[in-house]
Amino acid sequence: MQPWNQVYDPFGNAWLSTIAASIPVIALLAMIASGKVKAHIAAVISLVIALVVAIVGFGMPTGLAGRAAILGMVTGFFPIGWIILNVIFLYRLTVEKGWFAILQQSVAGITADRRIQLLLVAFAFGAFFEGAGGFGTPVAVTGAILIGLGFSPLAASGLSLIANTAPVAFGALGAPIQGLASVTGYDPNILGAMIGRQLPFFSLLVPFWLIWVFAGFRGMVKVWPPILVTGASFAIAQFLISNYVNPWIVDIGASLFSMGCLVLFLKFWKPAEIWTSPALRGHDPSIGYGEARPVALGAGVPGDMPKVHTGARTASQAELIMAWLPWIILSIIVAVWGTGWFKSIVNPIFTWKYEVPGLHNMIMKVPPVVAKPIPEGAVFLFTYMSYTGTGVLIAAIISGLIMRFSPWRLVTAYFETIWVLRYSLITISAMLALGVLTRYAGVDATLGLAFAGTGILYPFFGTLLGWLGVALTGSDTASNVLFGGLQRITSEQLGLSGVLMAAANSSGGVMGKMIDAQSIVVASTATGYFGQEGKILRFVFWHSIALACLVGLLVMLQAYVPPFTDMVIHPAATAAAPH
Repeated sequence: MQPWNQVYDPFGNAWLSTIAASIPVIALLAMIASGKVKAHIAAVISLVIALVVAIVGFGMPTGLAGRAAILGMVTGFFPIGWIILNVIFLYRLTVEKGWFAILQQSVAGITADRRIQLLLVAFAFGAFFEGAGGFGTPVAVTGAILIGLGFSPLAASGLSLIANTAPVAFGALGAPIQGLASVTGYDPNILGAMIGRQLPFFSLLVPFWLIWVFAGFRGMVKVWPPILVTGASFAIAQFLISNYVNPWIVDIGASLFSMGCLVLFLKFWKPAEIWTSPALRGHDPSIGYGEARPVALGAGVPGDMPKVHTGARTASQAELIMAWLPWIILSIIVAVWGTGWFKSIVNPIFTWKYEVPGLHNMIMKVPPVVAKPIPEGAVFLFTYMSYTGTGVLIAAIISGLIMRFSPWRLVTAYFETIWVLRYSLITISAMLALGVLTRYAGVDATLGLAFAGTGILYPFFGTLLGWLGVALTGSDTASNVLFGGLQRITSEQLGLSGVLMAAANSSGGVMGKMIDAQSIVVASTATGYFGQEGKILRFVFWHSIALACLVGLLVMLQAYVPPFTDMVIHPAATAAAPH
């Protein structure tokens, strides 16, 4: 069987080919936004549409299309669904024993102000989990914590998504940057440094944006000092670590520094008025959602530990330690699981490498997307021990035993969690199937080439290409692998810095993270708002576009306008990354 060459203009007309390529994602977003089609059904329908577009429109052989979709389904569960399943399992255990209510009280003990709780949990704590694990972990954890703190489901879901933006390019211990380096040939340290000259502006902006969305402009202005402390400390650490240390530990270092600065600042500063409303300012359709339609995200069987709620008796020091212990264990294990040395120990032993027959190296990526034809590999590396989700499961089991769950109860609680998340897992697998299929079919590249034809405006639209890539694939890493080579080729043809545009792909991509369907399903699942993904998408959509456009404007300035051009690292200053 001869390899199949991808076709990027199957209709001989760039406009028609681009419109055809966009049909699956437009259909998916439209169905979700309508609120009339359940997310898992919308995902399956969109996958069927993508198969038709790939086979009929782009001439992809049926066998290749089917195998690509199946590979995507498996990839959807490992590692994405695997993380969500085990994070929610841990969350449900802490709810059942009453420890989560105590954690809620302890966060309120730092501050009862909802705005500052958002800074602490959604932004800073979420950035730590993004840096350590990525792949949906921060939204799952912060969404669950915020809903436990009493935030409305839409606030907990949407604000977790908005907060999980600026740290994404350095997430999972720099995985997006490593992926970008692998397809561009640039040194990952140089790429990390360039991204570190773009995202700190938004690390400063996003906390203000977050509180403005939640509490309105006046509500945001009244707590500007802690917002500034949170954003500035994160931005400064993000810049310094990315430019003078390495790109792998940026999020972990910056998040810990930011949390420390905020907690210390709160010892000397208090808001004049405590903001206690858990709802979004203005209209919040999710208020009363849990009362009208109970959602069994948390295991509801009372444990032997007395539950302590805010406003009831104060938890003892020992109870506070125990309430935080599961999340401390989770943080430590996830941080270890993400390190290169741990992966180098376990992956050679606990890995199943499966080259998908009839798909591996049977598809050729061709110019102008790449400099010369290269085969697309199709290898499923089942690195089951080093998956972040496996670390989360181990943390949950350890925590469950510490909380005095019986082994039998742990097993039954796990199956209960699977049942609660069944539709979410189907949705995530179908989303990834769609993303992997469109990549192998060359559909994503067709959309990318449309952005690449914008000439002098390319720095702006090239940045939006990264946004589109993440919106389509759900991953900044995947977007970088998909479009990184195209960014380098196009920028060199236009006389721009390849490093600038490769970095812009990743920086612009982070703003697409809040609208990718996979992340929205993770958020809705973590907050018990499943089935309401359309409301979440409509809530975050324009924020995503606005922030992505601001990144694009910054890149335009860095490309053409002094003194911003002085921030740009040029390819001549870089060494090729090892392959």
